[in-house]
Amino acid sequence: MQLSAAPYEERLTAPRSWWLISLMVGVALALIMLPFGTLPLLGGLVGGTAVAAVMASAYGSVRIRVVGGSLIAGEAKIPLSALGPSEILDADEARAWRTHKADTRAFLLLRAYIPTALRVEVTDPQDPTPYLYLSTREPEKLAEALRAGREAAG
Repeated sequence: MQLSAAPYEERLTAPRSWWLISLMVGVALALIMLPFGTLPLLGGLVGGTAVAAVMASAYGSVRIRVVGGSLIAGEAKIPLSALGPSEILDADEARAWRTHKADTRAFLLLRAYIPTALRVEVTDPQDPTPYLYLSTREPEKLAEALRAGREAAG
């Protein structure tokens, strides 16, 4: 297994405010359970907070990795040889590529709480996907890792 020249890994964690929202969901459920007594109130607080926190954690557990000559973005694994040039998208361009510029055939690893992204062309003629849209907090580092990985592979 060949490792890329510049391995890269990023976890698209949910923002801190989502954890506060998880607690507020628990409080809301506790208030709903208030008429039924203290035990249901505590159950609603603990249960509601736990379920909301698990959902926030699961949504924010997706990873982007460049390793072993491949780009792994969420569930997708694409060889670097099938990828073309990449374009770093600032917040305004990222919004445009999520909305009116978007192609329905594109692969989107979208996290709305991350304003920047990287758009990577897919050059494999067998793949109908025109490009990958990857939400990332570090688009420059990801683009560099992809470039270095393609150079190291061939």
